[in-house]
Amino acid sequence: MNRPISFLFSLIFSLMFSGVFAQKALQTTLPAAAKMSAERLQRIDRVIQDNIDKNLIAGATALIARDGKIVYNKSFGYSDVDAKSALRGSDIFRIASQTKAITSVAVMMLFEEGKFLLDDPLSKYLPAFAKPNVLDKFNPADSSYTTIPAKREITIRDLLSHTSGIDYAVIGSANMRAIYAKNNLSPGFGSRELHLKDEMLKLAKSPLVHQPGEKFTYGLNTDVLGYLVEVVSGLSLDRFFTERIFKPLGMNDTHFYLPAAKHSRLVPVYTFDNQNRLVKYERNGAITADYPKSNGTYYSGGAGLSSTINDYAVFLQMLLNGGAYNGKQLLSRRTVDLMTMNQIGDISLRGDKFGLGFQITSKQGMAKLGVTEGTFAWGGYFGTTYWVDPVEKIVGLIFIQQSPLKTDLHDKFKALVYQSLAD
Repeated sequence: MNRPISFLFSLIFSLMFSGVFAQKALQTTLPAAAKMSAERLQRIDRVIQDNIDKNLIAGATALIARDGKIVYNKSFGYSDVDAKSALRGSDIFRIASQTKAITSVAVMMLFEEGKFLLDDPLSKYLPAFAKPNVLDKFNPADSSYTTIPAKREITIRDLLSHTSGIDYAVIGSANMRAIYAKNNLSPGFGSRELHLKDEMLKLAKSPLVHQPGEKFTYGLNTDVLGYLVEVVSGLSLDRFFTERIFKPLGMNDTHFYLPAAKHSRLVPVYTFDNQNRLVKYERNGAITADYPKSNGTYYSGGAGLSSTINDYAVFLQMLLNGGAYNGKQLLSRRTVDLMTMNQIGDISLRGDKFGLGFQITSKQGMAKLGVTEGTFAWGGYFGTTYWVDPVEKIVGLIFIQQSPLKTDLHDKFKALVYQSLAD
C-alpha cells in the first residue's frame, strides 16, 4: 500500500474511533428497532392522560430515545387550558434547573482547555470569594448573625457538586433565605434587570451555611460557575452557550430570553388555587413566570434557560455519546465519565450520589424504580425532568409546566419506560 492511501485509511480509522463519524443525529424509528415494545409504550399514553383527566396537570410532553433512536415523542393535553391550545412537541418550556447541566458542560469544556483544575480555589479566578466565612449563630428576630472562618477555600469541584456551603435565595434554608434577603440577593432566575457579576459579588459577601466539602446543599453554586465561565472565557454566558454549545448541537430553540417571534410558543405555567383548581401561575414571591419574554440581562447558569424537549434531548444524547453528537465533539469521553461518577464520597443525596452537575443513581437508588445504577439525572422548578441511562442507552424526558406538582407522574414515567424494554 502506498503512503497516500495508507495515510487515508489511517485517518478514516482514527476519525471513526474518535466519535466524529460514529455519533450521528437522533433519528425517529419504530420501537422494535431499539428493542422496545410499542404495545407497552402505549401504557404511558394512558397514565399521562389519566393525570390530565384528574386535573392534576394541564398537559405534558414526553420523549424517549434508546441507542440514538427516538421511539416515543408525544404531547398530551393543553399548553393553554383557557384557549384550548393543544400542547405540542415544539412548544417552549422554562427548564429552570436543567440549565445547570449545560453550565456544568461549559465549565468542563474550559477545564479541558487547561483554563483551571477542579480543585483550584475559586478565589484564584474570582477574588471576591477569598477567605469565606461560615454561619455560626443566627438571630431570627432581626436576621443578624455571626460567622467563623471557613477551614478552607471553596473549590470549583465544590461548586459543581453542590458541596460548597452556598445555599439558595427564596427556596433555600430558612436562615439563609433571611440572610440573602437582607443582602438583597436575587433567587437566580426571573432577575431580568440584574447582572450576573453584581449578584455574584453580593453572594461572595454572604456566609456559607456549612464548611466547604462537608455536606450537600443545593444552592446558587451553578450561578457562580456561570460567572466563572464569563471571567475565564471572556464571553457572556449567553454568548458562550450559543457559540460553543447551542450552535454546534443545533439547539436553535434554547435561550435565556426568547426572541419575540417565539413568545407565542412559551407554555404558560400552572398552579393550584385555594379550591385545588388549576390556574395560571403568575409569581411566587420573587419568582415570576414571564421572565423568558423580557429583554433580560441576568444570565442564570443555575436556572435561566427555556428550551424544547427535542433540543434538550440532543444535549443529553451528546452526553450519552461520550461528548460527541453529529460530528461535533464538545467533551471527551473521559470528561463525561468524570462528570457522571460519584463526587461527594460518603455524603448521601436521598440515597443517591452527585457528580459534577448531575444526581447519580446509586445501587440503593436503583431499588426504587429499577433505574440503572450510574444513571445521571436532574430536573427543573417548573416540572421538567430528565435522565440518561448509560447502560441501557436511554435518554428519557418528560416536560410539564407547573408548580407545585401534586402527582407522581415523573416516577411512573420512569417505571413505564423500563417496563417497555424488549431485550
